[in-house]
Amino acid sequence: MKKQIIFLLLVITALQYTHAQFILDGEFRPRTEYRHGFGSIMPDQAEPGYSISTRARLNAAYKTETYSFYLSFQDVLTWGENRQIKPVDSNNSFAIFQAWANIKLGSGFSTKLGRQIISYDDQRIMGGLDWAQQGRNHDAALIQFKNESFMLDLGLAFNQDFDDIPGNVSGFVNTGNEYTEDPGFFTYKAMQYVYLKKEWSTFKASLLALNNIFQNFETENGARIYNGFGTSSLQTIGTHLEFTPGKFGLTGNAFFQTGDRVNKLAVKGAFLLGLDASFKISDGIGLGAGIEVISGNDADAGETRAFFPLYGTNHKFNGFMDYFYVGNHANSIGLVDVHVSANFKLNDSSSLFVKVLNFSGEQDLPSGEKSLGTELDLVYSKSFKGFGLKLGYSQMFARDGMYELKGVPEDDAASAQNWAWAMLIMKPKFLNGSTN
Repeated sequence: MKKQIIFLLLVITALQYTHAQFILDGEFRPRTEYRHGFGSIMPDQAEPGYSISTRARLNAAYKTETYSFYLSFQDVLTWGENRQIKPVDSNNSFAIFQAWANIKLGSGFSTKLGRQIISYDDQRIMGGLDWAQQGRNHDAALIQFKNESFMLDLGLAFNQDFDDIPGNVSGFVNTGNEYTEDPGFFTYKAMQYVYLKKEWSTFKASLLALNNIFQNFETENGARIYNGFGTSSLQTIGTHLEFTPGKFGLTGNAFFQTGDRVNKLAVKGAFLLGLDASFKISDGIGLGAGIEVISGNDADAGETRAFFPLYGTNHKFNGFMDYFYVGNHANSIGLVDVHVSANFKLNDSSSLFVKVLNFSGEQDLPSGEKSLGTELDLVYSKSFKGFGLKLGYSQMFARDGMYELKGVPEDDAASAQNWAWAMLIMKPKFLNGSTN
């Protein structure tokens, strides 16, 4: 940690003697949460969870005529995680969140190399996951082309974790490339994708073709063994469409998955289809309604029809209480999500967002039940001079199917399933201008 901070200070000092644009800014984002049914059904005898966490970032951006450089340090702190005068953090969360260079190649082409956020469209498949205090990043190389109405990205990634190889101290290996990082959350060994987007006056269309390669493994005596088990490849292909002729708007997603998940679990016929409509009644009121259908697993053993939205900002979809596709529901009964929403601008500095979502399974549960429940989400936002405040409250009105899905009998569940949070957001600008 000390070496990284010293390095940043040296970089800042050196930039004072160059001719370029330099920005140094930060972020301070404490959030407190009361969890009484967040993520799953809360048993009646369980005690609600309450905690405070803080995301702290220090970002440096440097731009010249030929390239841009960005560096972001991050720490995620849970209040009380360290005992008094402990010399190191308990959770080892201090990290370089982003470190990339974007080099101009001429005629609209560039290449972006390093640790970076990869986010497209509404973030359904690829997103920055900004709600999570740790966020999401990728170590990747992008070849990019962009003009006024068209963009094309070719992305490539190859991951390795040399620290997990016994006896390795050099950062390189002479033989083998088994990726020994935990494959949870669809952590990939390699990734290749093509993204294209075209814009017209009232219409936007994009296409994403994504291939992820996962390291296979076997478990022996509780330990994973990777050597000799090969890889699995999963393909995700689809489109995002936006039509905004005026006060009325339509947004659609259509994605399909095929290939294999980790350890050759065959994926056949998996899909995600979504359609959302919006209407702006006035400058202060906007309404929305939509439906999303995500396929679930009703295939034979060794196969699955279940779609998973991979690296999207899944907290944004299917309810803020994260009952689906946020580290869960990865090979389950799918989902049908019908929702309506309203956004009220209360004044120049505050707004209220209201959303109601009704959930059911895309397939039946073993009991034959499909209905899962209804969720209510409320978010109040207030901006002040130089900082902002957000307050949220959500409640799940579970049905019989939800108790069965989450494995908590209704008689054993708490009478109310809810979640409340408050978040302060500060983004100070320390330096902003040209260096001489």
